[in-house]
Amino acid sequence: MYKLVTRFISSAALLLIAVGLLLSSGCSTLKPVTPAVSAGDKAYARAVAMYDKKQYQAAVIGLEPLLYTYRATALEDDVLYLLAQSYYYSGDYLLSAEMYSRLLQQLPSSAYARASQFMLAKSYEQLSPPANLDQQPTRKAIENFALYIDRYPMKDSSKIASDLETWRELLKINPENPTYKEHYATAIGQFSRIDSLRYSEKSIALLREKLAKNIIVVARQYVQLGKYRAAGIFFDQLVSRYGDSSYAKEAMEGKIDVLMKRQKWFEAEYALNHYLQLFPEKKSVMQGVRDKIPVNSKN
Repeated sequence: MYKLVTRFISSAALLLIAVGLLLSSGCSTLKPVTPAVSAGDKAYARAVAMYDKKQYQAAVIGLEPLLYTYRATALEDDVLYLLAQSYYYSGDYLLSAEMYSRLLQQLPSSAYARASQFMLAKSYEQLSPPANLDQQPTRKAIENFALYIDRYPMKDSSKIASDLETWRELLKINPENPTYKEHYATAIGQFSRIDSLRYSEKSIALLREKLAKNIIVVARQYVQLGKYRAAGIFFDQLVSRYGDSSYAKEAMEGKIDVLMKRQKWFEAEYALNHYLQLFPEKKSVMQGVRDKIPVNSKN
């Protein structure tokens, strides 16, 4: 898409399109701009028109055959990206993930690479199931959000915000100044990237909570089945991997409980002491538990 656009618009305008791809919070990101096309590209033009009208299923139908038509051409990444976007907004997140991934693998230097990495993570985020089910998509979402943060970092967000405000105010004074326009476009792009990074960080935290919940659900099930050793393994796993989650305290309490049920008094006392070091405010609440350990350990 960019390759066709550059024939008709200035480099400054192209920069505005490129840097504006990642929109606030990433929730409506990356709508491609309709390119100028030749008569031979009518099928592609129709697909773009369907996408612009938010007729995503129709866009998919038009774009799928073009994967082969435009293979190894200047429009290959445009077709891949637009098809991925169409799948995403149609709710076909598994297919969108496949297309974003294919673009990143086949065309890593594409202008769409950064946007595709972010949207790949969002596709897996959408595929993330309830906490009681297998969490492979959740782990893939975390992995790809983390990869996005690592590959496309941004520094000094306060300066970027300040620059954005500066150029906005200057454009109010002189709206037609080309230098102001160019710098303002750059600042918008940088600020939107900060927003997508914040979205990624927030999503990682929420998805980690889900993984922690998945483990606690399994541990509770083992407790209900009376399989206390297995439950203890999962409680340990949760604390080890997701000690910063809201379920960590419950996991530690569960570990103490199952050790006592197994009459592992020494281990239970050690686990209780460690728990109270982290949560000293629970000392009075856990006093009844502490009282049981010395009595039973002498039997």
